[in-house]
Amino acid sequence: MHKVLTLLLANLLIFSLKAQNQDYFPDPDTNIQQRLEAWQDLKFGLLMHWGPYSQWGIVESWSICPEDLSWATGGRKPGIADTYNEYVQQYEKLKTTFNPVNFNPEPWAAAARAAGMKYVVFTTKHHDGFCMFDTKLTDYKITDPGTPFSQNPKSNITKEIFSAFRKQGLWTGAYFSKPDWHTPYYWWPKFPPTDRNCNYSIQKYPEQWEKYVQFTHGQIDELMSNYGQVDILWLDGGWVRTKTDQEIKSELSDVYENSRWARNPQSQDIRMAEIVQKARAKQPGLIVVDRAVPGPHQNYLTPEQHIPEKGLPYPWETCMTMAGSWSYVPNDQYKPSEELVEKLVDIVSKGGNFLLNIGPSPSGELDTAAYSRLRDIGAWMNINSEAIYGTRKYETFQEGEQIRFTQSKDGKTQYIFLFEFPEKPLNLQKIKANPKTRVSLLGSRAKINAQQTAQGLNIQIPIALKSASQYVWVLKVQQ
Repeated sequence: MHKVLTLLLANLLIFSLKAQNQDYFPDPDTNIQQRLEAWQDLKFGLLMHWGPYSQWGIVESWSICPEDLSWATGGRKPGIADTYNEYVQQYEKLKTTFNPVNFNPEPWAAAARAAGMKYVVFTTKHHDGFCMFDTKLTDYKITDPGTPFSQNPKSNITKEIFSAFRKQGLWTGAYFSKPDWHTPYYWWPKFPPTDRNCNYSIQKYPEQWEKYVQFTHGQIDELMSNYGQVDILWLDGGWVRTKTDQEIKSELSDVYENSRWARNPQSQDIRMAEIVQKARAKQPGLIVVDRAVPGPHQNYLTPEQHIPEKGLPYPWETCMTMAGSWSYVPNDQYKPSEELVEKLVDIVSKGGNFLLNIGPSPSGELDTAAYSRLRDIGAWMNINSEAIYGTRKYETFQEGEQIRFTQSKDGKTQYIFLFEFPEKPLNLQKIKANPKTRVSLLGSRAKINAQQTAQGLNIQIPIALKSASQYVWVLKVQQ
């Protein structure tokens, strides 16, 4: 399983690198620009992948994709079926046994807030089409009578999660997959699916595609109408998008020459502008993230499992797993707390937000290791959060490998992040001081000696102050 996950992460890294190199098209709406500015102040969020697949402890959705890919065929639950069709049938039967009786989002939301997280993005529907909300447009959902958890008073899981996190003061975001591998409007039973794309000719069967467009619009409208304030619509499945004739020809050429995964290069237009217009009519100020699709509806970019080397020149967010997988995997290995704090600092110093993923178990619980990591991050944030929230990228984000910078919006305060506590005086070249400059260590009231010299800014931190924090130490420079 770990080999499969390693290959999956490598391929996702390639995809995210391509995505981050696309041009950015700012939304012309000043209201959305202001909301993005507010979102950039938040810095730290929680992503949650959850669905019936958690019962098998496998990769989310991808095991039913018919492509010969490591995270598809290699991610399938062993011993389930001999053929692809039998496997899909068994996978879809997971609906009938999904019963997360210990589900309670209140502790999740409290732990996220205590960790310093400011927003949540939850998978209302992943590519497999199973809906974790009470949609009226399909019975493949958590609230259907054929799903045992439907009898639970908390069966509308998305509603419960959004409500719990809002009570803790967090923004709410709805992850929604544009492709849906369950509905006959996308994978039409008239034809076998051959890859992740729509399995029929949209040009030849426009009425079938229109059913899919209406289905997608309808489900997004439900989320925008029935679940309180939604701050972010986080759309995944970037291959479902409008394509020009030139793009289609180019992809066809790539298919034949390089055997790329996009073996069905046709335009899959779901009328994105119409979706956004209707969504914002009910959710004014909604941030829309049409992932990996260049245009005004990708309000910020989302490099996946990867921190851009120098950041990006537009709003962005690294989405990354706390453990090894997006979804629940038994005995998964969680990243150490120190590594998570350092990643948060690295991302924020480069001007980005950090969206950290945790996958709940099939019984509806978070691993004790996840709670432990959240507590550790929270303890660090309690001391150092002013250097994180509401800050912006400094003129340079680093000095050497072990030092990072941020600054206040007005530029009057800089923060210096030290990945190792300095046992000798620091000599910094990237920050200048004047006679009125004051330097302090967050978490301590002790005086810090700092002097501007011809060789740089010399800072001496008493070794006794090492206990003021842990993982990363933060100096505050007030000009």
